[in-house]
Amino acid sequence: MKLAAKKEIGRLTWLFALTYMISYITRINYGAMITEMVADTGFAKSLLSMAVTGSFITYGAGQIVSGIIGDKVSPKKLISIGFVVTVAMNLLMAVCQKPWQMTAVWCVNGFAQSFMWPPLVRLMTVLLSPEDYKAVSTKVAWGSSFGTILVYLLSPVMILLSGWRSMFLLCGALGLLMLLVWNRYSYEIPPQPARKKEEKKSGSGLFCPVMLFIMVAILLQGMLRDGVTTWMPSYIAETYNFSSEVSILTGVVLPIFSIGSFWLSAGLYRKYVKNPITCAALFFGCGALSALGVLLLTGKSAAFSVVFSALLTGCMHGVNLLLIQMLPPYFAKSGNVSTASGVLNTCTYIGSAASTYGIALLSEKAGWNATLTCWTAVAAVGTVICLICIKPWKKRFLQEETL
Repeated sequence: MKLAAKKEIGRLTWLFALTYMISYITRINYGAMITEMVADTGFAKSLLSMAVTGSFITYGAGQIVSGIIGDKVSPKKLISIGFVVTVAMNLLMAVCQKPWQMTAVWCVNGFAQSFMWPPLVRLMTVLLSPEDYKAVSTKVAWGSSFGTILVYLLSPVMILLSGWRSMFLLCGALGLLMLLVWNRYSYEIPPQPARKKEEKKSGSGLFCPVMLFIMVAILLQGMLRDGVTTWMPSYIAETYNFSSEVSILTGVVLPIFSIGSFWLSAGLYRKYVKNPITCAALFFGCGALSALGVLLLTGKSAAFSVVFSALLTGCMHGVNLLLIQMLPPYFAKSGNVSTASGVLNTCTYIGSAASTYGIALLSEKAGWNATLTCWTAVAAVGTVICLICIKPWKKRFLQEETL
């Protein structure tokens, strides 16, 4: 079933990247507009952030469900179901009035969104050779960056034209259009065949000690990637007295840096450093230095604060690519690619949920200097964990030659 023709691989890449981009748009739009929502409704940051926190929790929990199911049923159908529900939730969000209503709707949306990524990973693993998988999955990941750029460009425009609620209506319409395109052009593959016991043992070890350490590193990456992305506009608005529209617009810079990080981390891994954990340690270290830059320059230069925040999130996107997208194929022999993808992605969103609410609360109670210090410490701890895991990963997984 492997695709060999460049035309077919290119078509798959465009379809999957567009699918991931629209799924991102219909998921992060709430976080992008939360600064304006706070200003418009008068509700506290910590109260409105509960919707984002709840969606991260349900998204993370759903990743496990989606990952397990994705190895047994049609990935095409799972993604279709995800789009149907997420379209409905975006349209409902446009009429929500109370924080509890927003939280309930967005928690359902988070669970629906979890039916997107693990099935995509399984489709790519089945349809592509190992080398093509590395190249295509990197380009598909760009969809998240372009989706983020669109959200942060469109949100200020929609706010000025007709208010933040109209953004949810627009995103719902885009999700419906993507659902139609996906069902028309996507691939259908059979369920994962049952494996013999000896095959299941080979390449297994999702919960071995080194993987548990890596899961902690993934959790820390999620804290920084999504926590900083969600609250950086609020940090800029409160620190430099910018309007919510202008501060939201600064969020466009973050995904621009993440695109470069995707390209750099994938190239470094494929051509020079064959151990993904070594690459992840390097990007975590660069992220720690970037977080330190934000801390030292806070209040002094809005431009440098935005740039160093973008560097920090860009580095975390690089870590995400290496630990979330490049590791699941190592579990192909045990037939657990989708499951591994779901479990690892769950770790990301445990961190995301903790940081989204935690950053709101910490910035309200202790100020932004304390918050930025925590960002630096989290990145430093992630660096140390990855450094510790380099040799154990190489010994257990690279020598098995599962790819």
